[in-house]
Amino acid sequence: MLTELTASEAKTWGDKVFANVPVADELASHFDHYLSDHDFSHNTRRAVANDVRKFALWFTSTNGEALTLARITARDVADFKDYLRRDMAQAVATVNRGLVSLSRFLGWLTDQGLIASNPARKVKELRHQRLAPRGLDRATVRRLLRELELRADTRGHAIMSLLLYTGCRVGDVVELELADVDTNKKRVTFKHGKGGKERTTPLPTPARQSLEAYLGTRPPVPSPKLFWGQRGPLTTRGIRSLCAKYGKLLGVHLHPHAFRHTMANKFLQDTSNDLVSLAQILGHESLQTTRRYAQRSEQQLADVAEKLNY
Repeated sequence: MLTELTASEAKTWGDKVFANVPVADELASHFDHYLSDHDFSHNTRRAVANDVRKFALWFTSTNGEALTLARITARDVADFKDYLRRDMAQAVATVNRGLVSLSRFLGWLTDQGLIASNPARKVKELRHQRLAPRGLDRATVRRLLRELELRADTRGHAIMSLLLYTGCRVGDVVELELADVDTNKKRVTFKHGKGGKERTTPLPTPARQSLEAYLGTRPPVPSPKLFWGQRGPLTTRGIRSLCAKYGKLLGVHLHPHAFRHTMANKFLQDTSNDLVSLAQILGHESLQTTRRYAQRSEQQLADVAEKLNY
């Protein structure tokens, strides 16, 4: 049974990744050194740790031996890939992320002279048809905003409007401070974006109005944080819980990143695929990352196919 690490468990990464797994003694310290050599965000560290742990558990269970660096083969990596896809039925993107995590760790071990070569180097990622990331349809967005208004949830309305109209990440929202929002200049500055990058994003009228309404009801707390909960500054968990609450009310699966996809898809529809502007708003360094939103969604492909008539 493959078990994953939670954020609370992952305090000492190396020891936790290989907890209760028969491995060579030095692997935990090697993994900690690998993480210290890279400026990964906390979420990336957790994802990499989970991927490496999956491989360690699979390796020891399948091969019936302790995990040692010298015993990892290309066949192991390829079979692990097949296990994730066929036996665990994991999504192509999830399997490929696991392969990348493992390959980068093994590549680093190779660079350090700890193994002769990277056994994952020749194992190819799974291929799949690129579709636009799925966002919310217009009817669902309308129902959500209506529900927020009916419940007079000014904080929730402000948070979800920010997500919808700026395409920001949940981590951007929880790091916002009062001084980062300038409704007069119609902009918001995210100072702690992915990779530590700062970016300034336009703040459309609906988002400005919802933020101004929230600021009028924000509790007078001695903190610069923009969003405040019952027990202190709002956390990512708090925003995910908020999304889950309204998702349940609407009967849909609602998660914070869906708003980012929604904004990106709608922006391209309304701007004739202006990828350069969207990349700047979303904080993408490469247009290749943004280009995936220019793909057609599964529903769009289905709608076009339905028009075929011989």
